[in-house]
Amino acid sequence: MARVAEWQDAEARGSYPGSAEDRADGFIHFSTAGQVRESAAKHRTGESGLVLVACDPDALGKALKWEEARGGQSFPHLYGAIPMSTVLWTAPLPLDADGVHIFPELA
Repeated sequence: MARVAEWQDAEARGSYPGSAEDRADGFIHFSTAGQVRESAAKHRTGESGLVLVACDPDALGKALKWEEARGGQSFPHLYGAIPMSTVLWTAPLPLDADGVHIFPELA
C-alpha cells in the first residue's frame, strides 16, 4: 500500500523509496495477499488516498527478505526502493461507508 501522491511521484522518478515509516524502519513493508487486509486495518485504518501495489517478488531479487514480524508471521521486507519494472499492477484502495478499505479480488 502506498499513498497516491507518493506513488505518483515514484512513477515519475521510476522507483518508490517507501513511505516515511518505511524509511524510518530501513525497509519497505510488504504483505502477502493473505496478510494485506490485516495490515491495512492495523496500519492504515480509515486512511483514504491509498493505492494497492503488487510486485513480482522474483524481480525484486535478494533485496526482498522474509522476516518474522506480527504474531510470529513471516512478512516480506524490501531493503531498497521498488523499481517500477517490478510492479505487476496497481489498484485504488477506497474506503467503504464504515472507513474499511475495499480490496480488489486478490489471487
